[in-house]
Amino acid sequence: MGQLTVLALRVVLAALLAGSVGVQAVLVPLFVSDLEGLDPQYAHLRLSLPLVVVLGVAAAQVVLVCVWRLVTMVRRGTVFSHAAFRYVHVVIGAFVAAALLVFALGVLLAPGEAVAPGVVLLVGGAGLAVLGVALVVLVLRMLLAQAVARDVEATRLRNELAEVI
Repeated sequence: MGQLTVLALRVVLAALLAGSVGVQAVLVPLFVSDLEGLDPQYAHLRLSLPLVVVLGVAAAQVVLVCVWRLVTMVRRGTVFSHAAFRYVHVVIGAFVAAALLVFALGVLLAPGEAVAPGVVLLVGGAGLAVLGVALVVLVLRMLLAQAVARDVEATRLRNELAEVI
């Protein structure tokens, strides 16, 4: 990966991380204040909706930090090592947690007439899409495992060849 690519990706990751902190610091309190005017039948949403938003943003922040660390490993040439699996596992876990949060959001919005049933169905579809991303990362983890195994084998063969020479 070239220096320009790494720099561009880091700029994007830093902007997303800064934006997510802004969401947690500014928009969530505004959202909480807007929820104070809800009907009493939707009082359970006053605490649960902001909590789902904060936890969802936190899951995104975890993914951003792990991708930053993986980019650092790529730049150093150490990504094909067992240390990379730690970050990949955390990314998979964060995506699964985010999917569960989206499903929880659908469950929170389903009872009553707070939103139309089609919206709840769309939220469920979004949760399924996030879960699909977790599965894609899992497949990429399997590819990383194969690459690490090939790298270990190549190193072993190089060492054997060096002994022969």
